[in-house]
Amino acid sequence: MRTLGGVGLCLLSFSVALLGQSARLRSAPQSWMPAQVDSNSPVFWRDGLYHVFNSAGSPVLSWGNHQLAPLSSVPVLVDRDEHFPMWIEAAWQDDDGTIYAWYHHEQSGVCPGDELVLPHIGALISYDGGRTFQDLGLVLTGGDPPDCSAKNGFFAGGHGDFSVILDRERKYFYFLFGNYGGNAASQGIGIARMAFEDRRNPVGAVWKFFNGSWDEPGLGGRLTPIFPVAKAWQRADANAFWGPSVHWNTHLETYVVLLNHACCEPGWPAAGIYVSFNPDISDPWGWTTPKKIMNDPGGYYPQVVGLLPGETDTLAGRVARFYLHGFSGWEIVFDQAEADQDEQPEPPVDDVIPPASAPPR
Repeated sequence: MRTLGGVGLCLLSFSVALLGQSARLRSAPQSWMPAQVDSNSPVFWRDGLYHVFNSAGSPVLSWGNHQLAPLSSVPVLVDRDEHFPMWIEAAWQDDDGTIYAWYHHEQSGVCPGDELVLPHIGALISYDGGRTFQDLGLVLTGGDPPDCSAKNGFFAGGHGDFSVILDRERKYFYFLFGNYGGNAASQGIGIARMAFEDRRNPVGAVWKFFNGSWDEPGLGGRLTPIFPVAKAWQRADANAFWGPSVHWNTHLETYVVLLNHACCEPGWPAAGIYVSFNPDISDPWGWTTPKKIMNDPGGYYPQVVGLLPGETDTLAGRVARFYLHGFSGWEIVFDQAEADQDEQPEPPVDDVIPPASAPPR
C-alpha cells in the first residue's frame, strides 16, 4: 500500500455534474479515523453502534455512537497469519449478525533483490462482530507472472486496492479492484462478482468480467477493465485510476465510485480524485467518464461515509462525509440538478481516462 507524507488540507469546494447527477465537496469540521489508514475503511452498524475497520498492514476495529464521536478500538485477530500483512478493505453484515469481510494481501519475495510485491484479495468471516475472523482464503488473483521490471515502485502485478458492494437485489457481491499486471490492455479497474449464496464458501466462487461475460475465474482468470490505464503500471510514469471506493447513493438512486488517479511521474503521485456514476452495477459498460472533484489531494483512499444511522461506506444519501487517507475536512453533496459549472475544475485533456465501452455488436 502507498503512503504520502500528509494529506493536504485545502478546503475549497469543487463540484462536477454528469448527466444531471452532481457531486461537490464543501468544507466541514475536521475529523480523523480512529486508527492508522492505508486503505479503504469499511463501516457497519451493530447493536446501534457505528463500527469501522482501519488497516495499515494489520486491521483495527473501532466502535462508538457515531463516526464523529470518541471511538474505542481493538486489534483484529485472524485465525492464521498466512495472508499478513492484511488490509481489510470491505465488509458486510448478514441478517444473522455474521460479518463477511475482504482483504488486500501483499505477497513479498516475488522479485529477489527487489521490494516489489504481488497483491491478492481474500475473504474473511466473523461470528463475534468483527473482533476475530476466520481466513477463508484468496478469491481474486492475477493470472500473469510477476513482472520484476515494473517501475511503479510498489507492485509487480496482481489484484488489489478494492471495494465490494452487494447489489440492491441481493443477488451478487461486486468487487471493483485494481489490476496491475499483464499487458496494458488488461490493466486498470476490473470488476468481478460472487453470488450471494456463495458468501460462506467464496474460494472459486468469484468470477471476473471478460469480453462481455462473467465466466473468467477469480483465481487467475482474465479480465476486461472498466477503467483501462492510459499508460501501463510497468512504467515509471504510469497514468491510471486505482483504489475504487463504491457506494449506492439513495438520493441519486445510482452507484457512485470514487477513484484515485496516478499520473504521470515516478513514485505513484496522487493526481486528483475522480467520480463516476452507474445506475446498474451489473452493466460494466454503464460507468460515466470519470471527472475530477479534487485537485492535488496530497493523499490516497477517497471514500464516503453516510451521516445517518445505518449508513456506511457503501450506503449514503445526499450528504455524506468525504474521507481521504483517514482524514475528513469535507462533506460531499450529491444532487440530481446541474452543479455550478463555474466551480468545476477542468483537468488537462490527458488527465481524463474514459471508461471502457462495449464493443460494437
